[in-house]
Amino acid sequence: MERTSTCIYHFLVLSWYIFLIYYISQTRNPQISTILANGRQWKYLTFLNLVLQAIFYGVAFLEDVLKRIKEKKDVKFITAFKDLLFTTLAFPVSTFVFLLFWILFLYNRELIYPKFLDVIFPAWLNHAMHTSILPISLAEVILRPHRYPSKKTGLTVLTVASFAYMGRVLWIYSETGTWVYPVFAKLSPVGLAAFFSLSYILIIGIYLLGEKLNHWKWGQFISLLFTETLPPYPLSIPPGNRRRN
Repeated sequence: MERTSTCIYHFLVLSWYIFLIYYISQTRNPQISTILANGRQWKYLTFLNLVLQAIFYGVAFLEDVLKRIKEKKDVKFITAFKDLLFTTLAFPVSTFVFLLFWILFLYNRELIYPKFLDVIFPAWLNHAMHTSILPISLAEVILRPHRYPSKKTGLTVLTVASFAYMGRVLWIYSETGTWVYPVFAKLSPVGLAAFFSLSYILIIGIYLLGEKLNHWKWGQFISLLFTETLPPYPLSIPPGNRRRN
């Protein structure tokens, strides 16, 4: 029953993100062509995060299905890939998008989401892209444990992804003379370097927070949950079966 409910949940979340990606891709408005010039929606971290979440929940749903029809040993690679994807990218990026967007939006929305976008994207879509992503990620932390990689591996993956996106933003500016987000046009070179540096520190902090949350929720069971002898991801372990120190 636990596997069935989790499988249904992952399928519903996957469908939700696929719907959002399709809806945004099909949005038509005279101003859209100007906004999406030089990279289309793929230049925005918000859209890339939606794609990332869809990939993660697709892998999670695949794992759920395979675990219903195969032995646990047959899906080790899928489980390991799912955990790596969530811990190093899906959770940090979704939380980062939520925090940075709403910090800038509440300070001065013109820096990140100009008011004219309200005519193009309805309010529910704005919250779907920038608000609901956090509770969905937190729900994943609470519902299922995830095995974190070593600090070196986890931070390396996140650092490579972070610098790759920063590099893309700078490359688009060098080629077109326009910034992906209005906030960048307001900053001096020193201010831009400071913004990128603080953003990097923030996302690293989010990664470490995710690891702490995972340990807080699942730490006492984590070594048992991933052993070969127990069913995958039990929600509780009888006291008599817990490993004693």
